Amino acid sequence: MSLTYSQFLSDSSLAHARTFRDPLWKDISVPKYLIEVAQSPSFIKLGRIKQLGVAFHLYPGAVHTRLSHSLGVFHLSRRIISSLLRRNADDGLLTIDGVRHFLAATLLHDIGHFPFTHSLKELPLKSHEQLATELIENDRILSTALRNAALNTNIISDIIDEKRPTTDEEVLLYRSILSGALDPDKLDYLNRDAYFAGVPYGIQDVSYITDHLCLHQGELAIGFEALGSVQHLLFSKYLMYRNVYWHKTVRSATAMIKRYLYENLNKGALDEEQLYDLDDESFFLLSQIKRPFGSLLTRVRENRFFKPVVEELYDENNPIHTDALSLKQRSMYEERIEKRLNLPSGSIVLDIPERVSFESDIPVVRDRTFLGAFEDVDPLFTRSRALEFTSSLRTVRLFADPTVESGMLLRAWESLHE
Repeated sequence: MSLTYSQFLSDSSLAHARTFRDPLWKDISVPKYLIEVAQSPSFIKLGRIKQLGVAFHLYPGAVHTRLSHSLGVFHLSRRIISSLLRRNADDGLLTIDGVRHFLAATLLHDIGHFPFTHSLKELPLKSHEQLATELIENDRILSTALRNAALNTNIISDIIDEKRPTTDEEVLLYRSILSGALDPDKLDYLNRDAYFAGVPYGIQDVSYITDHLCLHQGELAIGFEALGSVQHLLFSKYLMYRNVYWHKTVRSATAMIKRYLYENLNKGALDEEQLYDLDDESFFLLSQIKRPFGSLLTRVRENRFFKPVVEELYDENNPIHTDALSLKQRSMYEERIEKRLNLPSGSIVLDIPERVSFESDIPVVRDRTFLGAFEDVDPLFTRSRALEFTSSLRTVRLFADPTVESGMLLRAWESLHE
């Protein structure tokens, strides 16, 4: 049975139970059925993992956590559902049971995160979505809390992990809300990261966006009059990547961490299962156990990052760049330069950011009439222009210990092309 706005407001299971005071969204009201979930150790652990990892070394205020972000995503998701129902823009697809599962999924969508998860996607590790579903279904305390709330763990997992097969239309709808161009995840992290980093780039007009969302053929869509809001979001995403997420200092630190993990996982000195239960503090305790490249982790902890010696825009016609997309080949290049210059292992790191998308295929509607995908309707953010944004950000860098003579490194880098 489809849900109405009045039913949504009056449903006892969604009634307020506890307020979390948030500096960004102010009061975040969590309903009674999710309180036990929010108090589970697996959720509380997110409060010990910084949302922006090592970026606080560059932006000292950026010490906010994945727990506060998760509460923010829950809050915005509830606002989106409320807006869709208030304006009868939900196409009758929403049910009270589905909404209860969706809100639980938004609260738990990042529960599978361990330190630096997003920066380690190239490594042969489980995705945070897969880890989230494993926790939801196998963690005794969490799964008990979900069952006590009369929630089906399989449905929550299906909403979080898009790789899980499903034909359920309501689940597919919730996926499109949680992981789309204007999803609550992005609306929270852009605003939250900008707020705590102290930069103006990520601020969005969230209430205007949520008020102009609707559904088209079972997925989230945006009204034509709010086209500027999508433009603003994409510009903000670009500027946050340029100035915060992919700042050269942050890239240096994450490349150092990545080389430490890759080399140790590859050599069998570290098992991937050892990483999944870690928080920020226990992650850096890994450096206290003698392993290859341990100095890299120690240096990151102590804010002694490598400095960029080579900086080149990624060129798909440059075989060094394309070959180094493989971590195995990247490691071989690093070793070749170190041997050529008789440097200790771990004196340099090569960094190539992954491809990031600035395209948007969110449907655009006017008076309930479909106009096309945003990238086809908007005259500014065309596909080709979105690719230009990506290309301008993707910088290949060779970082090195500041004691290493830069001229020698430049010559060694050039020798890779021979």
